[in-house]
Amino acid sequence: MKIDINSDVGEGYGIYTLGNDSALMPYITSANIACGLHAGDMKIMMETVKLAIKHEVAIGAHPGLNDREGFGRRPMSIGAEEVAPLLLYQIGALDAMVKSLGERLHHVKLHGALYNMAAEDMDLAIRIVETIQAYDASLMLYGLPNSMMESAAHKKGMLYRAEVFADRQVDERGFLVPRSMPGAVIHDVNQCAERIMDMIKKQRVRSINNKWVNMKPETICVHGDHDEAVIFVKTLNKILKQNDMILTHD
Repeated sequence: MKIDINSDVGEGYGIYTLGNDSALMPYITSANIACGLHAGDMKIMMETVKLAIKHEVAIGAHPGLNDREGFGRRPMSIGAEEVAPLLLYQIGALDAMVKSLGERLHHVKLHGALYNMAAEDMDLAIRIVETIQAYDASLMLYGLPNSMMESAAHKKGMLYRAEVFADRQVDERGFLVPRSMPGAVIHDVNQCAERIMDMIKKQRVRSINNKWVNMKPETICVHGDHDEAVIFVKTLNKILKQNDMILTHD
């Protein structure tokens, strides 16, 4: 079994930076690049695309809600007619930059509240899948296992990669618990690594309320804004390589 390591990157704005993209990039296999609404701007997007190409990392669009003040993490009501322009505006902009440098867009991973909303709302998930397929049917979608996003992708014949999180706790459904909940974010690097390897080998994870949840991880997200992100991604990359389990993209 080969495992992909992804990270949300390019999430600065202007003179402000978030995370350490240049230090993370050599150790991940997929990059989810912010597309300018929840974070990122045209300059940062292009610089991050170039960084991913330099390290032969698969490039994905990371679209979110139009909520820079809330970093795209606040749930918002969006109508059916808003979904397509919200996604196309962001995916299209990043794709243009990728193509201009002779590369291709590999996947889409939703950000923050939009990611969580689509995991629980089948109608929204279907609209998202149909929008991405209409733009480029070759794109893969990254999302939670056992979610409405996964069901919608399978229903529509879209390539889907089930994502687990190295540093986040889940509920009994396998969904991410709110960051505001005590213990929602795991900061211990060794605990994160142990948890991930257990997930891969046993295809299950212990929830925050101590229940086993079945899931088959295909890609692991390491949050770039996590204080221990660089140390952890190096550790995870090393462990996966030692076990001949790290994914190599074409």
